[in-house]
Amino acid sequence: MDHNELIERSLYYIEDHLEEPLSVEAVSDAFGMSKYYFHRLFSAMMGCSLNQYILSRRLNASLRWMQDDGLSLTDLAYRLNFGTQASFTRAFRRHYHAAPSAVRAGRHSVSPVPVPAVVKRPVKNINGDVVADFTLTPFQAARISGIAFEVDLATEDYKKKIRDHSEMLLSRIDDTVEGPCYVVYSNCQPNSTKFKVLFGIPSDIRIHEPYYFTVDVPELFCARFAYTGDLLDIGDVLKTDYARFLKISRQEAEPSHIELIQAFDDVHRLDSTYHIYAPVKKLPADLAL
Repeated sequence: MDHNELIERSLYYIEDHLEEPLSVEAVSDAFGMSKYYFHRLFSAMMGCSLNQYILSRRLNASLRWMQDDGLSLTDLAYRLNFGTQASFTRAFRRHYHAAPSAVRAGRHSVSPVPVPAVVKRPVKNINGDVVADFTLTPFQAARISGIAFEVDLATEDYKKKIRDHSEMLLSRIDDTVEGPCYVVYSNCQPNSTKFKVLFGIPSDIRIHEPYYFTVDVPELFCARFAYTGDLLDIGDVLKTDYARFLKISRQEAEPSHIELIQAFDDVHRLDSTYHIYAPVKKLPADLAL
C-alpha cells in the first residue's frame, strides 16, 4: 500500500469510527504503522494534524445528526465524544462561526461536506519530518505564447474561468501541435487574491485577438513539486506543501513577478501528472545547480 492509498483509507476509517474515542494510536494501529511516522505523514498529506482533522469531521457529522429532532445537543455532544455540550458548542462556533442551536433552527445554513480527496503526490523524509517531494532545479528560460487573463481566487468561479480559457486555447491549436504546456501565475500583489494567468505553449501562435500574448519567461531557480490529478485541485494543498517545504528545507521564496509555473508534458493531456515550479533563493549549497 503506497502512502496515498494509506491516507485515503485512513480517512474512511476515521469516518466510520467518529463515535469512538479516536487517537493517533488507534488509527495508526489499524494500519500497523508507527504512530510517529503515521502522524507526520498524515500532517504532510492533509495539511493539518490528525486531531484537527478528526475534530472537523465530527463537527461535519453533527450537521447531519442535527436534523434528528429526537437527539438533544447534549446527546449529540456525547455521541461524538465532545464530553460536554459546552465543549461541543465552543468547537462548533469556532469552526462554523454560528451556534449549533442557530443551525438547528434554520437561522444559519451550513451544509455537510464529503470526505476530502487525497491529492496524490510523492513525499520525502527530511531530518525526521515528511514533506512533499521536491527537486531544486532551474526552470529554463522560455518564450510562451497563449491566452492571458486575470483570476480572483476569492471568487467561486475562478476554476471555471481557468478551464474556459484553457479550452479556448486548445480549440485554436491543431491536434498536430505536440509538446509541453504551461500555466504561468504572476503579479499577485501583497494581500491580494488576484493573479494574472498565461495559459500557453512554447510555440509561436499567431492569433490576432486581444487576449493572445507572447511572454518571455526568464530562467528561474525553483523548487519543483509533482502532482497527479485535476490541475485545479491543489490550491490549499500546494500552499501547505510549500510552507512546510520552506520551513523544513530552510529555503526562502525568491521575490519575483512570477509566482508559480504549472508545467504539463503534453498540451493535450491536462489530467496527467504535472509539475509546479516555485521560485526560491539559491543557498550557497545550490550555487552549482
